[in-house]
Amino acid sequence: MTSRPNHTLVRRARRQMEDGRLDRRQFLRLATLFGLGATSAYALAGLPAPARASDLTDSPFPPLDADATRGGTLRIGMGVQKMDDPALFSWGEMANQARHILDYVALTGADNITRPMLASGWTPSDDLKTWVITFREGITWHNGDAFTAEHVAWNVRRWLDGTLGSANIGLSTFSALVEESGETEADGTPVRRPIEGAIEVVDPLTLRLKLAKPVLSVPEDFSNFSCPIVHPSFTAPWSDNPIGTGAYRLKELVVGERCILERMTTRTDGESFVYWGGEVMLDEIHYYDFSVDNQLLALAGGDVDAIFEFGPEQKPLAESISGKILPVETAYCLVCRMRMDTAPFDDVRVRKAVQLSVDNAAVAAFAFAGDAQAGENHHVSPVHPEYFELPPIARDVEQAKALLAQAGYPDGIELTIDVGNTDGVWQQTVCEAMRDQMADAGIRLTVNLMPATKYWEIWTETPFGATSWAHRPLGTMVLSQAYRAGVPWNESRFSNPEFDAALDAAEAVFDPDERREKMETVERLLQDSGVIVQPLWRPIYTMTSDKVHGFPAHPSKFHVLNATWVES
Repeated sequence: MTSRPNHTLVRRARRQMEDGRLDRRQFLRLATLFGLGATSAYALAGLPAPARASDLTDSPFPPLDADATRGGTLRIGMGVQKMDDPALFSWGEMANQARHILDYVALTGADNITRPMLASGWTPSDDLKTWVITFREGITWHNGDAFTAEHVAWNVRRWLDGTLGSANIGLSTFSALVEESGETEADGTPVRRPIEGAIEVVDPLTLRLKLAKPVLSVPEDFSNFSCPIVHPSFTAPWSDNPIGTGAYRLKELVVGERCILERMTTRTDGESFVYWGGEVMLDEIHYYDFSVDNQLLALAGGDVDAIFEFGPEQKPLAESISGKILPVETAYCLVCRMRMDTAPFDDVRVRKAVQLSVDNAAVAAFAFAGDAQAGENHHVSPVHPEYFELPPIARDVEQAKALLAQAGYPDGIELTIDVGNTDGVWQQTVCEAMRDQMADAGIRLTVNLMPATKYWEIWTETPFGATSWAHRPLGTMVLSQAYRAGVPWNESRFSNPEFDAALDAAEAVFDPDERREKMETVERLLQDSGVIVQPLWRPIYTMTSDKVHGFPAHPSKFHVLNATWVES
């Protein structure tokens, strides 16, 4: 079976672009989600298509430079993490280490366009409830097995197993493949089970998904960093037997020290290996463990050729180092969330008092010297296409004091927030700025600084925590993973059936104006709950030495190094 674009939906989107209801970038995103090839979508939008690798239809990979030279090793400074189970990846670093070994069904690029990767294309139904995904021919696993649609179905069924605890089940696509069983967990959360017949393997290279509700973001959900496709022989830890379809193999992993990847030339059965995605330049990719605070120093000292990221406080240092600074606008943010099932945060008056005591714009300006954008306490960014602009929120110290008094704290309250500086010391800076502002309202906040690894052990359990959330191409994606009732990454324990229903309604609409209107309710419900203080949206900075070329600056910090090369 060959996938074809849904021309009805593509034509509707094109009319909306011509009527001025969609800008050309929004049309590009929708047209590719509706199954139109990226090259064709750019042509319909009247835009020049960015160059891609020419040996693949609708390649997700950028092209090689004309003067690129093959060979050599790229050394990257980044935290080196364990790789036990890709479906449970919670760090982008884990995914980057595995990304060169495993492939995804789809890949969202730096231009926010989602292209087929293992897939060759997809076709949604008019109502966005049935999606047919076709896969490329000739893809081979490292052990010699032929890649098939059944392998993707096996992964999806595994993600839907509630006992696994994968955050993938919170993504809209996969949550639409499960139903409530009528049973409940000990905490009252409904037990969900896969819907019978919802995942259908049509033939060896075709998969049909029958969703319980309309979902626009199916390809984007498959590109989420915790959705790489593993071989059905998988057992944990994956790093002990890392079979993939990617261009590299795992040569060595020492958690907290190094991860060494080597270009695949021979399969595990002794036969030659040819990567389906075309030629890659690097012989080896080495990740060396450096904290965010020390990565720039490693680059300056010549210990690495590129880094994962650096913080805003290090920008003057970066500008003094020879090399290429690569900034990216993103929806990365810090969410200071309160567990609404735990005292005193089970009282909305306390949560709202905390919110009202903080001036997000002042915190953003202080922490990032003007490079960050103030958050609005609803976790949808202005860079997200469905963002609805609510009225500005204002700090109100007197109202915060009044709410605390009503909640039984007339003399103020003592609170502790846990922070792990998982993305740099700027997180501590943000929390300390909040602490100083909260004091005016009688909130005596203690900032408990923890090692990053320790924070990730308790991030979903601590009553009050400052968690760094990564960029997603859609606000609805992060809302589904973080705030739907009962999903694994719902660290705040936020639970509101009205919110879930409103989010369902927004996800079912592709008309941009109507979608934004529906997002008003979603954003307002989360904001009014008081469950998060989200001070800012932050930019991402990364950097390479001058001898590195084709290194991607991606809003999700994905490392897609197929076209990366190093001067000898």
